Amino acid sequence: MSAEKGRPDANGCFVCGPDNPIGLNISFRLDGDICRAEFTPAHDHQGYDGVIHGGILYSLLDDVMANCLFLNGIRAYTAKCEICYRDPLSVGTPLRMDGRQVRKKGNLAILEGIILRAEDDAVVAEAKSTFLLVRDGEGGTGSPP
Repeated sequence: MSAEKGRPDANGCFVCGPDNPIGLNISFRLDGDICRAEFTPAHDHQGYDGVIHGGILYSLLDDVMANCLFLNGIRAYTAKCEICYRDPLSVGTPLRMDGRQVRKKGNLAILEGIILRAEDDAVVAEAKSTFLLVRDGEGGTGSPP
C-alpha cells in the first residue's frame, strides 16, 4: 500500500501491512489501470529444494489484484481464484507482479494477476479471481484485501 493511501484496518496484512513484523511489506502502486509491485523472496519463503512456496506466490497474486481495486478506492473480498503455476521460482530471484481488472458485473469484479521473473520476464504464476465488492456501510467478517 502506498503511504498516502494507507488504511489502518490493513496495516497488519501479511503481504502489504507495514505493521506486520513477519509480513512481506510489499508496496503496491498504480501505473494507469495496472497495479504493480516488486519483490525478492528469501530463504524463509521456500517450500522445499530452494523453491518458493506456492502459498507465497498465491498471496502475492491475491494482493496485487486486491490492491488494484483498493488503490482505486474499492473495498472487496476474494470470492474465487484460479491459479496456474508455470515455472518454479528459486530463493533470491527478483520478481515483478501486475494486476488488472478485466471486467465488472454487478457486485463482482474479475481481475487477473501475473508474476514474472524480473531478469527475463518469464511467467512464474498467473491467476484469475472474482472479487465481491463491498458497498459503503457493509462490513463482512473476512479480512480486507
